[in-house]
Amino acid sequence: MSSLRTKPFAARAWDALASLKVSITCLALLMVLVVLCTLAQVRMGSLAAVDAYVRSFLVFWDVPGTALSVPVFPGGALVGLVLTVNLVAAQLKRLELSARKAGLWVVHAGLILLFAGEFGSAAFQVEMQLPIQVGETVDHLESPRDVELALADTTDAGHDDVYGIPESLLAHNRSIAVTGTPFVLEVMRYSRNADLRARVPTDPPSSVDVGIGAGVTVRDLPPVTADDRIDQRAVVVEVLAGGQSRGTWLLSNGLDAPQSLIHEGRTWTLSLRARRRYLPYSLTLEKFSHELYPGTDIPKNFSSLVHLSNRAQGEERDVLISMNQPLRYAGNAFYQASFGDGDKLSILQVVENPGWLIPYISCVLVGGGLLLHFALSLGRALRRRRGDGGRSDLR
Repeated sequence: MSSLRTKPFAARAWDALASLKVSITCLALLMVLVVLCTLAQVRMGSLAAVDAYVRSFLVFWDVPGTALSVPVFPGGALVGLVLTVNLVAAQLKRLELSARKAGLWVVHAGLILLFAGEFGSAAFQVEMQLPIQVGETVDHLESPRDVELALADTTDAGHDDVYGIPESLLAHNRSIAVTGTPFVLEVMRYSRNADLRARVPTDPPSSVDVGIGAGVTVRDLPPVTADDRIDQRAVVVEVLAGGQSRGTWLLSNGLDAPQSLIHEGRTWTLSLRARRRYLPYSLTLEKFSHELYPGTDIPKNFSSLVHLSNRAQGEERDVLISMNQPLRYAGNAFYQASFGDGDKLSILQVVENPGWLIPYISCVLVGGGLLLHFALSLGRALRRRRGDGGRSDLR
């Protein structure tokens, strides 16, 4: 005990980081988090539960009847970070740097890379969708669960100037000066999820006085939890130009079409739509195929034949995207996800993940390291056996 006290603090900290007890504790915490996340999916949905339990550093508990949230458990990101540091420390402390331990070094390196890759995916992976009709050309992706307020100058027939205001600004009920336009937006109300219905005489007066929203009543709803549903956002904004009001508008992703206003001879539209990210190339859906198992309505295969056009690179080619054959291009992976509208609409899931190769590399390292360690151990055993046999012959 006295020898432990005389050890420098740095040495004791290093021993603690490399401890097998830390490894076991982290693995136990990860198992608990998996159980908690699975149970939480019932009330939160799988996406929200994964964010709250697996990809967070701390798990928070909302105190009933208050707006207070207190941390009550380490999140998956924190546990994974500690486990990664523990593996690195254990490798440097316990494994001798020699040729006969080369296989174990490779295995540990593969495991560390696997954990690091998960951190990278959680931090940098972006998932969006590309819904496209047969014959349509699209040059942007959409985020189905995130929205933006789009203010567009549509005066010129061949080109729209679009200015996007992210949802994070709308949610704080603030004054937003839209750079590049003469407008200032005063956010008067924001609803994360809302029910929209036609107004009746008994409804209270509405602050909306322009557009379709003047005849609509908004009622706040709790956010949806099902993964196959999305929140119907609603925002009430007053549009100001030169200090003068151009009306108060209700915008929602539940309304079908943008609403328009004319200012100084130019036509502008307002809409609340899925957040977009524009691409330097375009895709045209030439054909969608939907095959069923004979005698059933169960999909056997569905695929999209798209034409990829990248004029800046001088690239024009046709690509078939099917259930097990994605298109990987310019850092994006396009997967065939769904379809609709009588097989005229194809929905592609688009994933941007800079570290998508890391899990494959880590698996190769772990497998190769185990084979190398087995081969080295087998070689040593065979050499010892030959040595023992030679000594017995001499006797």
